[in-house]
Amino acid sequence: MDFTYDSEQNDLREAVASLLARAYSDSENRRKVTTTDPGFDEKVWAQLADMGLLGLPFAEEHGGMGAGPVEVAIVAEEIGRVLAPEPFVEAVVLAGGLIDAVGTDAQKGELLEAIAGGTSLPTFAHAEIGARWTPTASAVTATETGGSWTLSGVKEPVPHGARADVLVVSAALPGGGTGLFVVQGDATGLTRTGYRNHDGTRSANVRFDGTPATQLGTGGDQTQAIERAQAVARIAYAHESVGAMDTALRTTVEYLKTRKQFGVTLNKFQALNFRAADMYVSLELARSIALWASVVQLSDGDVVTAADRARLTTSRTGRHIGKDAIQLHGGIGVTAEYKVGHYTSRLTAIDHLLGDGDFAADRLAAKVGSYPTVDPIGAPYA
Repeated sequence: MDFTYDSEQNDLREAVASLLARAYSDSENRRKVTTTDPGFDEKVWAQLADMGLLGLPFAEEHGGMGAGPVEVAIVAEEIGRVLAPEPFVEAVVLAGGLIDAVGTDAQKGELLEAIAGGTSLPTFAHAEIGARWTPTASAVTATETGGSWTLSGVKEPVPHGARADVLVVSAALPGGGTGLFVVQGDATGLTRTGYRNHDGTRSANVRFDGTPATQLGTGGDQTQAIERAQAVARIAYAHESVGAMDTALRTTVEYLKTRKQFGVTLNKFQALNFRAADMYVSLELARSIALWASVVQLSDGDVVTAADRARLTTSRTGRHIGKDAIQLHGGIGVTAEYKVGHYTSRLTAIDHLLGDGDFAADRLAAKVGSYPTVDPIGAPYA
């Protein structure tokens, strides 16, 4: 399988890398941005919009670029490479993806165009306290009165929930199932309490108290749409993880080449070279399966299973590379002033967004009986 990018995709990668490098090549600048609300640089977000990146996966008639999952993967990887805190996956891939998949033409025209233009920041309010990454909702309930809908309950954590202009909310329907609703950021009965996560990003506790809402799309149970949207976001997060792991490894290798102990650089110690080589193997395995998952998405294959495989691999490799990057740096690796620990923190945060590695392993194990049996030369038995 050919995983190389074509000329247009390489141009996209270089353009995104150039923009983000100007903003975050200095890790101190990222720390300044993430210590103040909203936790990302609004100017950089506007620049991403000017480049067309916030509308990348949306159709042109809705203000987008009509690009595919590979292009989204390129942007996500470059974001991970410099730990850019802008919520590309959360806002564009997940929340925007749900609007694109479920919304009516009128809703797409209104909401997606605003997302692509950078004038509206959406988020998906789905996670619930005590729940573990299910595609269903129970803590927030929807009530219909006279053709109008209201929501009541609590969602937490909601990525960038305090800053979001529009919330796509999952809620339990009166007749069963999970519906999707659109809530404006200034709606009555909406209370949002934001806080800073350990990786510098933002989340919020969001409370609905008879909050007016509009059904997204034609209504009904949207569990399958949520499941697929979460899978697509997991694939994008896999690419963001690959970008972060790549930088963590490069930073570690450079450190081994320059830091001296007993009068020689650390790369003269064979055991340390072996550990760096193991990190490289893990990185390339994660890169391959992330790209494979994007190809599955491009070919409209089993996106959910592909996303679980990508999540399982990037979870394990992220822990491996993050842990070894810190250990090979020694004491400096655990300081807040040095960047390698921030990469490990972000990899850990990604691992717990939408389901960690153990969650993916359990789901894959439950499907083992449905996989075809393969003979020694690779041909499945009838």
